[in-house]
Amino acid sequence: MKKILDVVSYPYLPYYSGGQKLVAQFFEFLGKEADLTVASVSKNDFSLAKNYKTLPLLSNSALRYIDIRLAWKITDLVRKEKFDMVIWEHPYYAWLAWIVKKTTRVKTVFHTHNIEHQRFRSLGKWWWRMLKWYELWSFRFADFIFFISEQERELAIANWKVKREKTMEVPFGIANNEPPRDRSFCRQQIAAKHGIAGNEKILLFNGQLSYRPNLDGLLAIIHNINPYLLTVKDFRYKIIICGKGLPEYLNELKDYETKNIICAGFVNDIETYFKGADLFLNPVQSGGGIKTKMVEAIGFGTTVISTETGAAGIHRDICGEKLVVVPDNSWQQFADAIIRNKSHELPAPSAYYQHYYWGEIINRITNPALHYQCF
Repeated sequence: MKKILDVVSYPYLPYYSGGQKLVAQFFEFLGKEADLTVASVSKNDFSLAKNYKTLPLLSNSALRYIDIRLAWKITDLVRKEKFDMVIWEHPYYAWLAWIVKKTTRVKTVFHTHNIEHQRFRSLGKWWWRMLKWYELWSFRFADFIFFISEQERELAIANWKVKREKTMEVPFGIANNEPPRDRSFCRQQIAAKHGIAGNEKILLFNGQLSYRPNLDGLLAIIHNINPYLLTVKDFRYKIIICGKGLPEYLNELKDYETKNIICAGFVNDIETYFKGADLFLNPVQSGGGIKTKMVEAIGFGTTVISTETGAAGIHRDICGEKLVVVPDNSWQQFADAIIRNKSHELPAPSAYYQHYYWGEIINRITNPALHYQCF
């Protein structure tokens, strides 16, 4: 069993966002197949960690990203514990990874959750070019790189001379390996909780609403998509909005309560909402990587209506009819897709679970016959 140290520079337990959930479940499933230790900030509730050891090695201060003392701490830890490899979540600590690698010769793996400079470029951040140089530098000295999608992996190989044999796709995964069997029960729970009639379709939107791409998606729903749905005779529905971080100026969406919109805020049982919804709406048009909530929704048996940008990175060929994609900014077409698919209940193909189930993902990582240069 390989001995692995993973460094994640931010709180992820408990998880509130898709990115945090990715990290938490990646560790949980990897810890079943490897001797895993995770070094992170003390703000985590490490009592929630499953199948791996934890170390509150990083400061909670924002200055932790330039804390040169970490070079000595992690170098000493790698030597003392004789780790076979160090996995770094994101390229943020590339400078530190380079020092540790040069000092200890430990195998160095970067786990990318996005091509970060492209994500920040899409968000209009002026410093994305500097991040691009830094990120590509980390790719050059890494021994292996996990990319969140095959699309980003191929981009790095084609444009930045990253060697194919030192890369693989490690997507956001799901914890269930088959379609759920309690969708009807979950729908009943949600309908009872929010006063939704049996003949009303449940449309769901979920995300960290302080994150600009998600907020823009929400604004597209309330300003562009829902006004069209309201004009369609005999289409009965409710749109449930889940997620924390809603800006104050939206006033908890109270102005839209009479327009078939329910603001549920942050919910602890988001899986129940995924399984109970008829459709998941993904009108996102910026940001990078893969939209984790879309992967989960399909895994829980819910058909997704998505923009082209929102569907980036997912393997459409294994989604079957659970993914419907429309062009960006085509809001009437988006609304039409909602209406056409209002009764769709086919399960996701088995190939979907073979690719996105965390157990299968970790097997692809740890199987030396498949990726000997990583393990």
